[in-house]
Amino acid sequence: MSMTDPIADMLTRIRNGTQAGHRRVEIPASNEKRAIARVLVEQGYVARFEEITEGPQGALRLFLKYYDRDGQRTGVIEGIRRISRPGRRVFAGKAEIPKVCGGYGISILSTNLGVLTGHQCRAHGVGGEVLCEVW
Repeated sequence: MSMTDPIADMLTRIRNGTQAGHRRVEIPASNEKRAIARVLVEQGYVARFEEITEGPQGALRLFLKYYDRDGQRTGVIEGIRRISRPGRRVFAGKAEIPKVCGGYGISILSTNLGVLTGHQCRAHGVGGEVLCEVW
């Protein structure tokens, strides 16, 4: 069975891993997923990621971050949501880039400059396809 939305699969694996309290999740690798993982590390939502070169495609291993709240381990990623999907592409110009949770979260966009956060897109004055939101 072929997968129609590999980015949604990546986000679902991260969401499920965080809710289950796993230290790491493995995701089939691609250039776009690698770029999204890089943004998540830069913004502090994921501790780090490493590339596994086994097999024809390889994989990405993301190490999830948690913090201690009242003796409970809580994931740094409270929510992650796919915006643009194969059935309905969502694009935003430089003036319409969405703010997530009033600036508390980030939006991740695919632009002609690469995969950037909404804040970086506003600074560079570019728009693009809104891939997902993280808070």
